[in-house]
Amino acid sequence: MRTSGVSGVLGGVVAAALVVGSLAVVGHLNPVRQLSVSTDRLGPDSGEQVTDYLARAEASLRSDNTEPRWGSVSFDRELTAEQAYAVADGIRISQVVLRVPLDRVQTPILTVGVPGSERSVLNSTARAASQATESFGAGDRQAQIAAVSQRRLLDGCACVVTVVVRGTPAELTELAGRADVRAVQALPPDAVSGKFAVEPLLPEYVDVVAPLPDDGPVPAE
Repeated sequence: MRTSGVSGVLGGVVAAALVVGSLAVVGHLNPVRQLSVSTDRLGPDSGEQVTDYLARAEASLRSDNTEPRWGSVSFDRELTAEQAYAVADGIRISQVVLRVPLDRVQTPILTVGVPGSERSVLNSTARAASQATESFGAGDRQAQIAAVSQRRLLDGCACVVTVVVRGTPAELTELAGRADVRAVQALPPDAVSGKFAVEPLLPEYVDVVAPLPDDGPVPAE
């Protein structure tokens, strides 16, 4: 009886070991997919001093590496899509970030991806108009903001606050000195398209990056 009991225990141990070994092999052949974590980000942080961000953006352009990289171009005022395309002047644009400026009224940030052609950039304002009504919650005020934002975008308003571009450090540095450009920030050359966040430096941000007032009347047009 003892021999039978010991044999049973040993058999169980061997069977368990075989199961564990099999699972290890399966795990090796089919490793658990690790979730990618991206920390790349273009634009200022919430609560950041504007002067600190401007210095940080300027420092990001200094590089001995000549490989192209992604960068954000923040304007010192809202531009039309035509004006933004002209400022980039040959440097490929991949995203257009828009916001309808209304005095003391918060409006949403709208981002439109573009393939870089002039036509796609010029059409970005109309494409953003289709996003406007989707960016608001329920309520009379929100509906009014959505309506006026959509109308102004369809009219081709000066609403572009930032564009995301692809260029070499030399090209981005030269771009930073052009008229209407407030800041250019570059990511490392290994940053992957679609894997980084973009936060615009709005022209209204003067001292600190903080929520803008939302206590003004919504204009009718």
